Amino acid sequence: LAQQYQSRAARVGFDWSELEPMLAKVQEELGEVRDAPDAEQRAKELGDLLFAVVNVVRWYKVDAESALRETSQRFKRRFQHIERRARETGRSLPEMTLAEMDVFWEEAKENE
Repeated sequence: LAQQYQSRAARVGFDWSELEPMLAKVQEELGEVRDAPDAEQRAKELGDLLFAVVNVVRWYKVDAESALRETSQRFKRRFQHIERRARETGRSLPEMTLAEMDVFWEEAKENE
C-alpha cells in the first residue's frame, strides 16, 4: 500500500529526483525511532521508517511486498534449518546460545 501511494504521488511530480535524499530520510527516521520518548511515539516513528524504506525500494524499481515476502520465506527456511539441526544434536533452542544457533544459520545460508 505504501508503495502504491508513493507511486501515485510520484506520477504527479511529488518525488525525490535522487537517491541520496531518500537515504538521508531513512537515517533521519531511524534517529527519530531511537529518540522516541515512549512506545506510542516509537510506533509512529517505526511506521515512518518503514514508509521511507519502501520509498527507497520503489526508487530501485523493486516491489516492496515481493522483496519482503521473499526475505521472510528465506528467514523461515533458515530458522527451520536451525530447529532441525538442534533436534539432530539433541538440543533445544532455549538451551542453545545465539552463537551456537548462528553456526546452524550459516550452514543454512551455505546450503541455499
